[in-house]
Amino acid sequence: MAAITITYPIGNKLYVNVTNRCTNRCKFCIRYTPSGIGNADLWLIREPTVQEIISDILKADLKKYNELVFCGYGEPLIRFDDVMAVCRAIKKESDIKIRINTNGHANRIAGRDVTPEMNGLVDVVSISLNAKNAKEYQDICVCEFGEDGFFEMLDFAKKAKKYVPEVILSVVDVLSKKDIEECAKIAEDVGVDFRVRAFSE
Repeated sequence: MAAITITYPIGNKLYVNVTNRCTNRCKFCIRYTPSGIGNADLWLIREPTVQEIISDILKADLKKYNELVFCGYGEPLIRFDDVMAVCRAIKKESDIKIRINTNGHANRIAGRDVTPEMNGLVDVVSISLNAKNAKEYQDICVCEFGEDGFFEMLDFAKKAKKYVPEVILSVVDVLSKKDIEECAKIAEDVGVDFRVRAFSE
């Protein structure tokens, strides 16, 4: 089988790349740049199997990292069941903190509320908010669910906070100060944390 990049380190975090598929086509997404992240080419000619992902993670010295982050060129929770299987296996071997960077569409993709299934497996969920209302969200994120994607994402955040210790709504720093303040208010209303992340992350 051809070699693919599954894990890639950035600082003291080990990132996990499981799919290039996504329900959004965000205009600012790093996947539309010509290169990968650092030296990692994240374009997958095929998706890795669950066992390949587990093996690749466990080949790393996890004591060197303070967080395992599911984040590649796609939406990791498109493969929700597979990602949970990986988390389950890693939790048996290590106490490393597990974070999932997501667009918050997992329930819509799966056709069920998956948030209870993250209980005890996922420590942090970081959800891309990226806009202060549904219209602007669709303009920026070009979601396959249309403006419904915005409300699906907020509903996912509300449900996830019951089962995941830390839930974050995030925006990129290209938004105006006023828009960022309005997004921070949305996170406050939902009852989760808020983070402004650098455009290049």
